[in-house]
Amino acid sequence: MVSLLKRIERGQTPGGDQSGGQGQTPGSSGAEGGASQLRQRREKMYDVVSGQVDIKDLVQRRLLDEVGPGETFDLTKSQELRARIEELFNTILAEENVVLAKNERKRLLDQIVADMLGFGPLEPLLEDPEITEIMTVGHEKLYIERKGKIESVPIHFESEDHLRRIIDRIVAPLGRRIDESQPLVDARLPDGSRVNAVIPPIAIDGSALTIRKFSKVPLTVQNIIDFGTTTVEVMEFLRACVIAQFNIMISGGTGSGKTTLLNILSGFIPGDERIVTIENAAELQLRQEHVVRLESRPSNIEGKGEITIRDLVINSLRMRPDRIVVGEVRGGEALDLLQAMNTGHDGSMGTVHSNSPRDTIARLETMVLMAGMDLPVRAIREQIASAIQLIVHQDRMRDGTRKIVRISEIQGMEGDVVTMSDIFVFEQTGLEGGKILGRIKPTGLRPKGMDKILDSGIQLPPQIFGIGRK
Repeated sequence: MVSLLKRIERGQTPGGDQSGGQGQTPGSSGAEGGASQLRQRREKMYDVVSGQVDIKDLVQRRLLDEVGPGETFDLTKSQELRARIEELFNTILAEENVVLAKNERKRLLDQIVADMLGFGPLEPLLEDPEITEIMTVGHEKLYIERKGKIESVPIHFESEDHLRRIIDRIVAPLGRRIDESQPLVDARLPDGSRVNAVIPPIAIDGSALTIRKFSKVPLTVQNIIDFGTTTVEVMEFLRACVIAQFNIMISGGTGSGKTTLLNILSGFIPGDERIVTIENAAELQLRQEHVVRLESRPSNIEGKGEITIRDLVINSLRMRPDRIVVGEVRGGEALDLLQAMNTGHDGSMGTVHSNSPRDTIARLETMVLMAGMDLPVRAIREQIASAIQLIVHQDRMRDGTRKIVRISEIQGMEGDVVTMSDIFVFEQTGLEGGKILGRIKPTGLRPKGMDKILDSGIQLPPQIFGIGRK
């Protein structure tokens, strides 16, 4: 391949067109214009070296030439493709006489590989363990969440088309689609990170991509204790409740850490039980051997083939599960989950968006009504009171930290009201340097379900509940 720089010097465009264009010779009246165009092209080449845009394009074009028209890359052979990209990259730099510092050379190569095989500008953000969320507003604005706080980063996509290509690359392997007829989608990355994408015309200012990252190494009980999310005593109690097959709902606002806590609590389920997980986008990372993972599916381009969370909950009852774990209860599936909890599937769990344990009860009532059943409110509340034993409420505090702030046990019914008692409550003691100080403490009440815990062979010291403390 003739050097791009040499073709520029000979007065040719990269595509091979004559820069003189009109058959002019160096001695003609167009000589000055030809010299001006040559200078412009050289300046553009220097911009290529500094801006590093056309080098990416050259590598991509050469790879596409090798693959052939109408063909696609086999992304399963990422190592071979990376080696070939690096080979082409080095060849093109040599042909174009481009000299780059070692670190700059590596950075540019990483960018090219990320654009062609990975997720482009998102790659370094996905690799940073401190970043928990990535958000775009169009292709030019990119924000991250770090330690519970949102901040902007000086990274952007080259264009709206570039951002759309990355979105397509995320959703395509999952058999999902996003286009003008279906402009929003839920998906996940290979590591389980949750993805939501919204494109124009719904997203007015350009495509909005939101990625909630999952830790490459799942968080452990010790991790959330070290973070100050909870205490050893609380986790001992929750572990006992999971083993004793309490039906547990984890509540909280968006980004409060509900799914992370659900994943940790699910890890307490004994390994000899059959677990069925049901999610919109598979995020849970259970370590048990006998786990069946189910994921909902949107409708196809003809509007057919949709599989909802409710469909999966109903189907799971035919799969002989010991426990059903629903990633998020948000609709009519609430009725089917409550019925499952009341008919032999003790120890089932799920998450609900709500502002408090009491609000969780109200939300469940509303979602049961969304199932289309004309049930009286009292009947719904009786179902809730008999199905759920424990509500664990988690919150994201003003300083960005996530904490378990309340653990409430459902006692039963008094009249038309579901009665609850708080077992643990977070007590804020102050504010120092913008950080909230405090600790979740027992209320001194002994749980009504202690007999069930004892029947499971677990002895919890009364001090856990603040009984006998001075």
